[in-house]
Amino acid sequence: MKRFRFLNFSLLFFLAAVLFSSCKEKPSFISDAEILRAHLNVSAEVANYSVLQLPNFFKNQFVAIQNNTPVNNPTTDWGATLGRVLFYDQQLSKNNTISCASCHQQSQGFADTSRFSTGFNGGTTPRHSMALANAVYYLNGRFFWDERAATLEEQVLQPIEDPIEMGMTMPEVIERLNMTEYYPILFENAFGSREVSNDKIAKALAQFVRSMVSYDSKYDEGRSTVSERTLDFPNFSQEENAGKKIFMSNTKVNCFGCHNTDVFIGDNARNNGLSEQNIDVGTYIYTQNELDKGKFKTPSLKNIAVRGRFMHDGSLTSLDQVIEHYNSGIRPNKNLDPHLVDIATRTPVKMGLTALEKSQLKAFLETLTDYTLLSDEKFSDPFK
Repeated sequence: MKRFRFLNFSLLFFLAAVLFSSCKEKPSFISDAEILRAHLNVSAEVANYSVLQLPNFFKNQFVAIQNNTPVNNPTTDWGATLGRVLFYDQQLSKNNTISCASCHQQSQGFADTSRFSTGFNGGTTPRHSMALANAVYYLNGRFFWDERAATLEEQVLQPIEDPIEMGMTMPEVIERLNMTEYYPILFENAFGSREVSNDKIAKALAQFVRSMVSYDSKYDEGRSTVSERTLDFPNFSQEENAGKKIFMSNTKVNCFGCHNTDVFIGDNARNNGLSEQNIDVGTYIYTQNELDKGKFKTPSLKNIAVRGRFMHDGSLTSLDQVIEHYNSGIRPNKNLDPHLVDIATRTPVKMGLTALEKSQLKAFLETLTDYTLLSDEKFSDPFK
């Protein structure tokens, strides 16, 4: 009887041990894909960021030469996916309240609706947040309005460590990311190792930003149907085609002189006569050249109609104000861009557009809105 009781207890102990052992080992059977899906709208079949179906006119030498992708950081699907998660992650700020996307909102062309962006502790940035669409195209590869960052990889880390914007240190960021289940998996998928590092964070964020290429606007659709951009676009209204002619005129307006090629991005920093005195010195901060005072990076005009705030200081609040600035409001600045100087009088250009012409120019600028980019899920918040 005692032996039977002993065997019963032994059997129960053995079954309990097996059950406990199987429960203990259960987490090892949870796949990496399941862990990612538990936290993120990311699966094994990640979105395509690396092979874009660009129109042929994006592939000409004048556009291609402006591509600032470095040879050591080509955009990959998993690299940009990791960058997307980092871009929307509020853990990158001191008090878990601010992400990159807080100041670069997809619906606004990855810009901010506010004049100055609000940081983690309520402070505000000294300049308006620049729109990011087509950031991959900029000949000298420099970033920020004052171009103080030599590369995008250098730029993306600075807001994280900025005492106003996100207030973190990179060691703190790495510690936080390592404490999650999903980041080591994302880093391994992107770079072949679960190690989290400054370099990998910078590369992933840069890949995501460079993937924000705008090529599906009404302008792009029309441009694909003609051999030259100066020809009338069949999908444009009469008003929009008239506005395009005004924009590209090299006599009266010459907007295209600064926002050139079909990506509508500048080739270098310029002074656009927003003020007479260069209180904000712009690119002088890194060049130390007096002729660069008041010069700022020229971003792409794609999605300009949805931004809400314009110029490096966010001082203009509508496209009508922007057009009127160039039409009659350019101020005499000693470093004013040559495109905006009347050769005969050496004074700021007065374009003298009529009300109709201003309306036509605005209608054209509205054709640059890329609704696909503004709503594409692969650029949206991935967190559940």
